Amino acid sequence: MGHRLADASAPARLAAPEEGIGRDELALATRNHGLPLEALRYDLTPPGLHYVLTHYDIPYVPDDTPWHLAIGGRVGRPLRLDLADLRAFPQVTTRVTLECAGNGRALLTPRPVSQPWLVEAVGTAEWTGVPLRLLLAQAGVEPEAVEVVFTGADHGVERGVEQDYRRALPLNVATAGDPEVLVAYAMNGAPLPPQHGRPLRLVVPGWYGMAHVKWLREVEVTDVPFAGFQQAVAYRLRRHREEEGEPVTRIAPRALLVPPGFPDFMSRARVVRPGRVALEGRAWSGRAPVTCVEVSSDAGRTWRKAELEPDTGHRWAWRRWRYDWTATPGDHVLSARATDAEGHGQPLEQLWNRGGFANNVVQRVPVLCVDEG
Repeated sequence: MGHRLADASAPARLAAPEEGIGRDELALATRNHGLPLEALRYDLTPPGLHYVLTHYDIPYVPDDTPWHLAIGGRVGRPLRLDLADLRAFPQVTTRVTLECAGNGRALLTPRPVSQPWLVEAVGTAEWTGVPLRLLLAQAGVEPEAVEVVFTGADHGVERGVEQDYRRALPLNVATAGDPEVLVAYAMNGAPLPPQHGRPLRLVVPGWYGMAHVKWLREVEVTDVPFAGFQQAVAYRLRRHREEEGEPVTRIAPRALLVPPGFPDFMSRARVVRPGRVALEGRAWSGRAPVTCVEVSSDAGRTWRKAELEPDTGHRWAWRRWRYDWTATPGDHVLSARATDAEGHGQPLEQLWNRGGFANNVVQRVPVLCVDEG
């Protein structure tokens, strides 16, 4: 009897009613990690605290290993560039908030079985690199081109399909000047760490993390839409298995709180004392600038406007907000919600989809206010 890739790769499924997190999900949660929410206080997330989602293995790239980026397909002048060639192009640094498309998946019912994110799959960094549009201009994109396909060096099998991690962008996104897609080689002023794509990665401001291909080694301009697994099968918004679904693209608005007070070790339940409690957090949207953050201390029944920090000029990064809450003894549920300039906001009840994508339901933080010393 023959052996097949499918023997090592389970199909997509939903958790059964009352099914807890399984060993396969636990294994994913161990190798990937989210942002400790207290680290929302940092304007720039330290690389070791920034969320990480790696589909397959992290490629091992020693310091002395040559690395080349190939640019080909429907171009007039195919390119093969090493890191020195890339650094000879004009350098751009952009502050960008990245969020995993599956952030919030583990909060859904029924739960899609995959990386079991709560709300911590986010981080903000300053990425330095070359605008992709400059590389494509030098290669000479042909008139028939419609998409640009990006290939990473990470290789594995998913739902029975052996593959390199590959994603595509529409040509108008790949060549845009605002925002500029970057071929990045530095994070927060230092070379990319291995888990963040060393030595090269794509950075697509405003888009969910699946678009930011890490360990980038090939860029191919095509005259037909890309139909690879990560584009046509994964990262689609569908309620039923047979649907084609809408592609996941830009980040929906979200606000998160820095957990107030102090935590219980095991449950992470929050405890505060009576009186003034300074609440703070971050808010972002990949669709339009955040213009309003509201806070609730009664499980979403009433809302009060928070103070939003002045515009810092970092359009694609989160913004700080703060609100003074007067805590009284008893149980409370704190929430924050963001609204952007186009009127997009956060729902109190999440719309469900089979992949668990783009889940920006309002965060709920239970807090116990105790009056004992």
